[in-house]
Amino acid sequence: MHLILFLLFAGFCLAGAINLLLQTHPINSALSLIVVMTSLAVLYLLLGAEFLAAAQIIVYSGAIMVLFVFVVMLLNAGREERTLGSRAARIVGLPAVVALLAVLATLILHIQGLGGAAISQGITTTEDLSRVLFHELLLPFEVTSVLILIAILGAVALARHGNGERPAAK
Repeated sequence: MHLILFLLFAGFCLAGAINLLLQTHPINSALSLIVVMTSLAVLYLLLGAEFLAAAQIIVYSGAIMVLFVFVVMLLNAGREERTLGSRAARIVGLPAVVALLAVLATLILHIQGLGGAAISQGITTTEDLSRVLFHELLLPFEVTSVLILIAILGAVALARHGNGERPAAK
């Protein structure tokens, strides 16, 4: 059952990632990214990491994606211009991707003991994890929230009409 669920949600994750790259509208790309993040949360659940799965849903699929969609809608981003891409990227890109996949496949096939996992130490509880996050790593946690706030304010400033001036009343 775990293998079937893994394959199903890994497929959702890959399909969402490919759809993310192929979309032309930013909102559709954001929705595809939500599919990817939610699929990753289910994969965390299958690994027995319930806290990471909940954090994945709350932080990434919830807060960050709502923030992203808010900023995209605030900036009123429309359709992007369609280009065929650079010629050099098409000539070099495809052989490079094939070579990279061949190297990765060779490495995976030659690794011994693939799929074996063992717990080396005791299991970390959610209480221990939250103690580290909110006591020892509190400053980086708060700095990140301030940076996100600055990004929102920057998006609002860019979205204003003109150079921050109010439009003239008619």
